[in-house]
Amino acid sequence: MMFAANDKAAILVEALPYIQEFYGKTVVVKYGGNAMINEELKDKVMQDVALMKYVGIHPVIVHGGGPEITGFLGKVGKETEFISGLRVTDEETVEIAEMVLDGKINSDIVTLLNRRGVSAVGLSGKDANLIRAQKKLATVYEGEARKKVDIGYVGQVERIDTRLLRDLIAHDYIPVIAPIGVGGDGESYNINADYVAAEIAGALGAEKLLLLTDVEGIYKNYEDKTSFISTLSAAEARRYIEDGTLTGGMIPKVEACLRALEAGAAKTHIIDGRLGHSIILELFTSSGIGTQVEK
Repeated sequence: MMFAANDKAAILVEALPYIQEFYGKTVVVKYGGNAMINEELKDKVMQDVALMKYVGIHPVIVHGGGPEITGFLGKVGKETEFISGLRVTDEETVEIAEMVLDGKINSDIVTLLNRRGVSAVGLSGKDANLIRAQKKLATVYEGEARKKVDIGYVGQVERIDTRLLRDLIAHDYIPVIAPIGVGGDGESYNINADYVAAEIAGALGAEKLLLLTDVEGIYKNYEDKTSFISTLSAAEARRYIEDGTLTGGMIPKVEACLRALEAGAAKTHIIDGRLGHSIILELFTSSGIGTQVEK
């Protein structure tokens, strides 16, 4: 029993310098993947976020919801089509996406955090023009040639207005943001949550951007587990994208890290959201987890 108590004390002592370092700093968490679906993992993420708040860190949550959108579209008999990894989004689809992201997922996260004793506020990017967006065209390759294709109400971030976020943070609220942006004519755009998190982290000058994923981090060769990369410079990350070392879903995550660093975030991390308390392990232990992409 004494050993267990000493062990717990050692863990708290190890966390102390990190609590001191991050006290009063903003940390943006992109919440998605299995950690949003698995109820046990979801509860641990909420515990981590509440703990961050109680030790003086200012968490900001940006969440995804692609699988839930696909599921709801199926329920109403609407097929999902992707072009170059982007969902073809007509007017009906963007209405459903907005309803699922803002009306259901966002509300659920806010409720879970509030039950943990912290005060969370749900936001859409349309609130107070938080996320101004413009249409994003898909790139389609036809042999050596490539062309841009209009796939509907899929957006990219044009500008982040941080005034509302800064007010909420100053008054001890945790902003929980659905990745819906507003266009110049008031139209809604569905935006990749990784990129939204990156832009918000940069605009707020966040100390960290944490991207929760369903992999351990970045590998030079995913089949070779000894090729794991714990720290990656921005220059190396760009080279790995260009030479094909990084493929598939890892590319937008690394691009999001690069964009966050360019826009003003201090550090970025890709961490395994399938691991219980992954946020605490990254923030408050000397070893950390996942891959850090740094300037």
